[in-house]
Amino acid sequence: MGVLACDRRGCENIMCDRGNSDYYICNECFEELVATGSCTDVEIFMDSKKPPRSQLNIARARYNAEFPYRWEANESM
Repeated sequence: MGVLACDRRGCENIMCDRGNSDYYICNECFEELVATGSCTDVEIFMDSKKPPRSQLNIARARYNAEFPYRWEANESM
């Protein structure tokens, strides 16, 4: 069995657990695909460039600050 690299443009993840007859997709890209909604064209998504991990980390930090877990917000009160 060979290495199953994600077929999304710019993605360097390997050992993907998901795939169909056209593409292998990693869990990160799969979750991003799901978040785009059910009307997204898979071919267009797979041809889109994956954002750099640093950009995703910045977005995650921003939105974690904007929408904290409820138990964290209650502890500071």
